[in-house]
Amino acid sequence: MSIINTLKSRFASALSPLTTNTGPLLEMIRSSQDPKFGDFQANCAMPLAKQLGKSPRDVAAEIVKHLDVSDCCETPEIAGPGFINLRLKDDWIAARIGQIAGDNRLGVTAADKPRHVVVDFSSPNVAKPMHVGHLRSSVIGDAICRTLRFAGHKVTSDNHIGDWGTQFGMIIYGYRNFLDAAAYRKDQVAELARLYKLVNQLSDYHKATAGLPDLRLHLQQRQAELDELNSNVASADRKAKKKLKTQRKTVEDTRSMIASLEARVAEIAADAKLLAQANAHIDIARLARQETSKLHAGDEQNQQLWNEFLPACLAALNQVYSRLDVQFDLTLGESYYNPMLADVVSDLRSIGLATDSDGATCIFIDGNDAPFIVQKTDGAYTYATTDLATIQYRRHELNADEIVYVVDKRQSEHFNLLFRTCQLWGLENVKCQHVSFGTVMGNDGKPFKTRSGDNVGLESLIDEAIARARLVVDENDDRREQPALSPDERARVAQIVGTGGIKYADLRHNRDSDYVFDWDKMLATTGDTATYMQYAYARICGIFRELHVDRRTIADGQTTILLTCPEERALALQLTQFDYAIDGVLTDYRPNQLTSWLFETAGKFSAFYAHCSVKNAESPELRQSRLILCDLMARALSTGLALLGIETADVM
Repeated sequence: MSIINTLKSRFASALSPLTTNTGPLLEMIRSSQDPKFGDFQANCAMPLAKQLGKSPRDVAAEIVKHLDVSDCCETPEIAGPGFINLRLKDDWIAARIGQIAGDNRLGVTAADKPRHVVVDFSSPNVAKPMHVGHLRSSVIGDAICRTLRFAGHKVTSDNHIGDWGTQFGMIIYGYRNFLDAAAYRKDQVAELARLYKLVNQLSDYHKATAGLPDLRLHLQQRQAELDELNSNVASADRKAKKKLKTQRKTVEDTRSMIASLEARVAEIAADAKLLAQANAHIDIARLARQETSKLHAGDEQNQQLWNEFLPACLAALNQVYSRLDVQFDLTLGESYYNPMLADVVSDLRSIGLATDSDGATCIFIDGNDAPFIVQKTDGAYTYATTDLATIQYRRHELNADEIVYVVDKRQSEHFNLLFRTCQLWGLENVKCQHVSFGTVMGNDGKPFKTRSGDNVGLESLIDEAIARARLVVDENDDRREQPALSPDERARVAQIVGTGGIKYADLRHNRDSDYVFDWDKMLATTGDTATYMQYAYARICGIFRELHVDRRTIADGQTTILLTCPEERALALQLTQFDYAIDGVLTDYRPNQLTSWLFETAGKFSAFYAHCSVKNAESPELRQSRLILCDLMARALSTGLALLGIETADVM
């Protein structure tokens, strides 16, 4: 049990005579931000005092009176209005380090009640090359899987790929009408991606052309309303001014939409070849949907083309996953669930959950205006239908206790409706959670794109990261009197640094937040980066090489830890809390809890390294103690980074 959980257990007993609702109060026991206030601080006396109508200091004294922490803490101190400060005994810290010395799990015990968690992540559309938009789902999902397994849970990682549906109807239509046979023979996936983009582009052109007249008329009407509101603004009350503000935004949004559609039209109009294709395929959107319907209905020719396209598309995806060291237990795409969809709709109808509405089959959820559509008016099924079939399969066939969806936060409404539908359907005995995340942004504050405005390809991103990392590795090795790495070793380290830098730069942020992709910050050898951690690990390995000590045997002899200075104690205390970092990740699936712990620990090691000589320690016992701390630090770095999908190297 982690020290924080031990303290919570002791406080639970101390609080029980005062209140029955101890849960929220126990969450107020945290690490101290300033060592002068001890190692941990409990702030639960203040809110409890309000409930009891007593002085916070009196309540704190009452808590301390019943608190038994004498085996691990010095006498608790009450400070300020009622803070309870706790300082761990040096002997307890030293003993705990001795217990976990040589333990590859760094004191983390496996879960008492392991659960089976299906983690659904990455999920690209196989018809297109992976781009930077797939990065967050892939690395966050992989880190969650690794951490859950480390904690002792059963995990099934599932890549629910988009290998069915509208995109393949568009590709089939493009293949039959716009195929460049030579390009297809040379690079099948690239040509299929071009066809998809072309059909999409032409469809958007016709949609924009058809929609612009009505949209311009709509703008005129809204502008007229705005002008009238503006003329009365001087005498307007608060409600009228609020309406004016709303109307301005409506006009601005409409102008922006018109500008976007006009740009699409202009792009086609400026290209004679594209314009000719657009004019020759006026009904392209409907005909592409028709190809999708034929595929879903089992049309032999469309099925044959789908079978021809899919292997190359999957191979291209797997090449990217291999470079990122991301693996899946299952890759069950949308096509896998297609035979189940009719039964899903039939079952939903039979229990009265799904009903007809304007020719479509819908589920109406209380409090939500828009229905959850499970079958369209033309008979086609939707993503909602597939997702319902998927949850049913994962619960009944895989026996999942929990399903985690690592998907862009823009899909939050969909998952809210999906999970509520599952509860109404009778699948409430499986926990479902949407692990949402923000967008990767460029320096311009907009979604990260190439200069031409296209999505940044994930393969090209990895290539550039490794190329930039190679410059860092070369510069570092060239500074040595005698370079330590061969060209092949430099290439290997550059790969580790480059891919690690991409992953860590993503994972260190709160997943809900957008973040700006910055090459210089990502590969910096100082600050909160994977590169900084990787070099710290290599530096520790260098200490053992210099002293001719085998790390594998460091814990075989003396394991008595000597804490002779504040830096030594601070590092040792931090290393006892790896289990707390793991708990932090799994509480709400936030890998940045682990990156924060790693960076903080690296900072404490840096202070230790500056003040506590290992080589010139005052005694053999002290040197051995410091070597144990160094070894634990190295394993904390390598284990923590590995849980994030990031490798380390002994020499860099």
